[in-house]
Amino acid sequence: MDLLNFMLLVGISVCTVKVSQQGPSQRKLYSNLMTGYNPLERPVFNDSQSLTVYFGLSLMQIMDVDEKNQVLTTNIWLQLYWNDYYLQWNPLDYPGVTNVRFPDHLIWKPDILLYNSADERFDATFHTNILVNSSGACSYLPPGIFKSTCYIDVRWFPFDVQRCDLKFGSWTYGGWSLDLKMVEADVTGYIANGEWDLVEVPGRRNERFYECCDEPYPDITFTVVMRRRTLYYGLNLLVPCVLISTLALLVFLLPADSGEKISLGITVLLSLTVFMLLVAEIMPATSDSVPLIAEYFATTMVIVGLSVIATVLVLQYHHHDPDGGKMPKWTRVILLNWCAWFLRMKRPGEDRVRSACHNKTRRSSLTSMDLNASSSISQSTNGHMLYVGVRGLESIHCSTAATSPDSGVLCGRLIGRAGEDELLLPSSQSPSMGYMELELAKILDEVRYIAKRFRDQDEDETVCNEWKFAASVIDRLCLMAFSLFTILCTIGILMSAPNFVEAISKDFFT
Repeated sequence: MDLLNFMLLVGISVCTVKVSQQGPSQRKLYSNLMTGYNPLERPVFNDSQSLTVYFGLSLMQIMDVDEKNQVLTTNIWLQLYWNDYYLQWNPLDYPGVTNVRFPDHLIWKPDILLYNSADERFDATFHTNILVNSSGACSYLPPGIFKSTCYIDVRWFPFDVQRCDLKFGSWTYGGWSLDLKMVEADVTGYIANGEWDLVEVPGRRNERFYECCDEPYPDITFTVVMRRRTLYYGLNLLVPCVLISTLALLVFLLPADSGEKISLGITVLLSLTVFMLLVAEIMPATSDSVPLIAEYFATTMVIVGLSVIATVLVLQYHHHDPDGGKMPKWTRVILLNWCAWFLRMKRPGEDRVRSACHNKTRRSSLTSMDLNASSSISQSTNGHMLYVGVRGLESIHCSTAATSPDSGVLCGRLIGRAGEDELLLPSSQSPSMGYMELELAKILDEVRYIAKRFRDQDEDETVCNEWKFAASVIDRLCLMAFSLFTILCTIGILMSAPNFVEAISKDFFT
C-alpha cells in the first residue's frame, strides 16, 4: 500500500514538473502571438491574394424531418481549416509547445454560415476554441444542432427519398478574398435514425455571381440523401387501409335480408376517412403534388363509395314491389341471361323445373274427371245429391238411370257464362232448389276468388323472385368487378413508387 502511494506521488510530481516547464513557454508564446494581432485583419502575407479555407462536416445524426414545416434538424460538426500567417512560431524557441488554443473571438476566423438556416438564432454553432500549430494551421471544429429549410417532396410518401441541401458559405467575403475548398463529408460517427436511412452525403462547390460585384461568391453545398423507412407506415397506415378496402368487398357477400349492407359500407367509408385525416396531419399543406398514400386512400374511398351506390341498387332490386311493374325486357336479357350465364349462376329451383318439363305427365283435374253418377248416387243416403264440376263437364255423359224409385239424376247447368264451371244438380221439384242454386253460385264465386288470389300470389312471388335473382346477379358481378379493381389499384398505385421494391425488401424482410 505504501509502495502504491509512493508511485502516485512520483507520478504527480513528474506531471507537475512537466507542466511547470511548459507553462512559461506557453505564456510567452501567447504574449508574443497576441502582440499587435488584430482579429479583424485577414491573416495573409499579401492583401491581394485570397485566403483558402478548407471546409467539411461530420454528420452525426438526423434528428428530425418536419414534413409539415419542411425543416430538417441535424447534428453536425463543422470542419474549417485555414492558415493564419500571423500565428506562426519556431517550436525550438518554445520547448514543449506544439500547439495552442484560442477562443474564436480572439483571432480571425472565417464567417461561414448556413445559408438556408431555419434556426431562431440563425447561427446554431457552439463556439469552441481554435486549435493552432506552429506552422499557423488553424483547425476550427464547432458542433451544432442545425435547422435547415428543405423542400420535402411527398409525391411518393411513404416510399419517398428526400434530398436536403446544406449550403455553407462566407457571409461577407467574396471569392477574391476567401476561397473555399471542399472536404468530403465524414459519416463514420453517424447514429442511425429510426425513420430515415442515410443513403449518402455528396458535396459540391458552387460559384455565384451577383449584380453588385464582379467577383464570384463560392459556397459548399452538401446534400443529405435519405430514404424513408416504410415499416412503421406500412403497418399503421397501408395494412389497415388494405384490410378496410377488403372489408368493403364483403358488402356484396352480405345477404340483402340482413339489413346491414348499407351500414357496413358507410362504416368502411368513415374508417378510411379517419385514416386519411391522419395522413393529412403529417403532410404539408401543398398543392404541388399529391402523396402516394393519399392517392391510394382517395382511390379506395371512391371504390367504397361506388360499392355503397351499388349496394343501394341491389337493395332496390331485392325489395322491389311487385305492384311496381314487371322487369323490363332488356334488364331480364342482360342480368338474368347474359350476366347469369357469365357468372355461372342459376335461379333457385331451375333444375327441378327443367326436370319436370322433360318428364311431363298429364295431371288429373276436375276437368278430366269421369264422374260416375250411378256409383256416386248409390253411395249417397239422399236422393237429392248434387255434383259440382268445372269447365268441360258438358262433354261428360250424364246417366239418368235411377237407383231408387224416388230419386234420379239429371244434367243441369248453372246459370252463368259459357265455358264457366258447371253444376250437376238433381232433377227435383223441391221448392228449395232455387235457394240451393243461389248458395252454390256464391260458393263457386268464393272458390273462383280464392283460386284467383293464389294465382296472383304465385305471379307476385315469381316477379319478386326475378328481382331478387337480379339483385344476386348484381351482387356477384360487383364482387368480381370491385375485387379486380381493388387489386389492380393497390398494385398499380403502390408499385409505381421508384424504390418500392427496395423499401419492401429492406424494411419488411430484413
